[in-house]
Amino acid sequence: MTALSSTQTEKLMTDLRLVVADAEELLRATAGQAGDGAAELRTKVEATLARARSGLVQVQDTAVAQAKAAGRHADEYVHENPWRSIGIAAGVGLVVGVLIGRR
Repeated sequence: MTALSSTQTEKLMTDLRLVVADAEELLRATAGQAGDGAAELRTKVEATLARARSGLVQVQDTAVAQAKAAGRHADEYVHENPWRSIGIAAGVGLVVGVLIGRR
């Protein structure tokens, strides 16, 4: 899987902005009435929410796939270079220990 392109990210952000704008408009419109205008706005908000949810599901799926791929690559690296991996882990542990000890 590939990361979301900038146009896909922009589209998702636009959809989320539309959700907020439509929700605010819906609240203003239904503050004193519950007629045809309110029902139309509710339908508009539901459609925008559906698009935003779809985009968020895609973002989540992409993130999960990338995390799994990174885990597989790390596992392969450790199996191919066990001593180097131990050295790196020891170095990171030392740095973390020094940073924690400073507090």
